[in-house]
Amino acid sequence: MKNIILPTDFSHNSWNAIAYAVQLFKNEECNFFLLNTYKLTVYGAEFTVQNPAEFGLLETIKTASKDGLEKMSRRIQDYFKNPKHTITQVSSFNSISGATDELQREHKIDFIVMGTKGATGAMKVLFGSNTVDVLNDAKCPTLAIPNDLEFETPKNILFPSDYKIEFKENHLKPILDIATQYQSKVNSLHVYFERKLSVKQIENRNLLEAYFEGTDFELHTKEDKKIPEVVKSFQKEHNINLLVMINNKHSFFENLFFKNKINEIGFDLEIPFLVIPS
Repeated sequence: MKNIILPTDFSHNSWNAIAYAVQLFKNEECNFFLLNTYKLTVYGAEFTVQNPAEFGLLETIKTASKDGLEKMSRRIQDYFKNPKHTITQVSSFNSISGATDELQREHKIDFIVMGTKGATGAMKVLFGSNTVDVLNDAKCPTLAIPNDLEFETPKNILFPSDYKIEFKENHLKPILDIATQYQSKVNSLHVYFERKLSVKQIENRNLLEAYFEGTDFELHTKEDKKIPEVVKSFQKEHNINLLVMINNKHSFFENLFFKNKINEIGFDLEIPFLVIPS
């Protein structure tokens, strides 16, 4: 059985991500941890609970969280009616990244699936700030779903890589599982500029090819300075409906998304984005 965290703030965007997850894993036995987090915030600052008035406000927020989870849980069960799926409601006085980290310590979590923006609209251009925190901190694969995106079978998967990471089972198995279930084509894209592959990069590329032997797998190479533009162009040319990257520090993922301020990148994500921790 897969254990999957579904963070929700009860917004349309979080429901959209939940609906995607339930459909993506419709054929698998899953326990979904439906997670809502809350903080006691006054004028933009977080406070510890010290006096009775603050305690009463906290109890009100806590009750609203639990009520919202109950309604969302019923909505999922009524809408999808999947006997393979169970839902565990988690209401947490914590940040989203803190609560997901706690769940990962307590359970073997296979995936986190969440929307790219929450109800507040707080964002760092590419993703909502909460999503960025989870993507950076998560110890399991995290799937970010763009706003208003309806579920589409992931028939074409794009996996960009600089081949600088020595691929391991935990890096590639999530991709292979999805590709096997949906008979997907996995496209590995290497973008370079005036530089040949090192011996180690060639070894890692060969390891990647060997791992996906028996599946529809193809290597692609593009020479260009502007990696985000190449990725986006490839995505549209090949009808890609799932982008996958490994979040390896000081490597491809970091250079693409987090080396500079995110609002300077101008990378417009239009498809689900699966981030696998290194």
